[in-house]
Amino acid sequence: MIISASYKTDIPALYGDWFINRLRVGFCRMTNPYNGKSYDVPLDNESVDGFVFWTRNIGPFLPHLAEIRRLGHPFYVQFTITGYPTEIDRAVPDAERMIRQFRQLSIDYGHRCVIWRYDPIAITSITDREFHLSNFRHIARALYGSTDEVVVSYPTLYRKTKRNLDKAAKQFDFQWRDVAPQEKRSLVSELGDIAGQFNMRLTVCSQKAVHVQGVDGARCVDAGRMSWMAGHDITAKEMGNRPGCLCHQSRDIGAYDTCPHGCAYCYAVDDQAVAAERYRQHDKSGAYLFPPVVRT
Repeated sequence: MIISASYKTDIPALYGDWFINRLRVGFCRMTNPYNGKSYDVPLDNESVDGFVFWTRNIGPFLPHLAEIRRLGHPFYVQFTITGYPTEIDRAVPDAERMIRQFRQLSIDYGHRCVIWRYDPIAITSITDREFHLSNFRHIARALYGSTDEVVVSYPTLYRKTKRNLDKAAKQFDFQWRDVAPQEKRSLVSELGDIAGQFNMRLTVCSQKAVHVQGVDGARCVDAGRMSWMAGHDITAKEMGNRPGCLCHQSRDIGAYDTCPHGCAYCYAVDDQAVAAERYRQHDKSGAYLFPPVVRT
């Protein structure tokens, strides 16, 4: 079993102590968001094939990665660096600092251990097409030699995503729009050309409608990459978590509404104030990342 930690919240940046405590114990507790039932997720060596970590700031987690490696767990990191202005990425560390972390991670564990995510591509009045072309090239150049893949996508406009974007746009006086598929494909094609100049393969997370020639779908949870990290074959069936997703089967141990980064396009937070409060209430010694809410 591959463990995803986590596309629902930034465990490495925010909940790393909790994760390493649960790894030492050998399990964590999860709650099914649909039926409210709780269950254990084993985290021992016999049960876990490897970990996929998702983050925007690996710095607080670096000491834990060394322990995870000593314990014999293979892993790789999906590392988001967008370089957006604070009007959009409110509480994310600046891109130059994250680039240094990314490069160090690659030096310590190899260039296949870390994947750059320029994700999502938010088209706004302060991050227009020309911004993305220039910004993407700058980051790609800085990461040259440190990774072999960059993953992109456009915001998936769930109800809460639209509400978060509208709120940020009103607060910080910018406009956002969902561009037409043809315009999306055109930008993806240009970003793919830039990525190739720096020895990176550009892939698209789900969203098959914006695939172009030479750009494949991303497999963010990838048993092949995990096998390379582990030094032996790991098998898992393809089981995406949304239409167009090519990921191999995994178990995610995050929780929605627990990330206080405050990104304007967030799909994992319904209420940013609730997320910030849950982060403050978090118990790093608890079995749950955040315990189930008891409704009366």
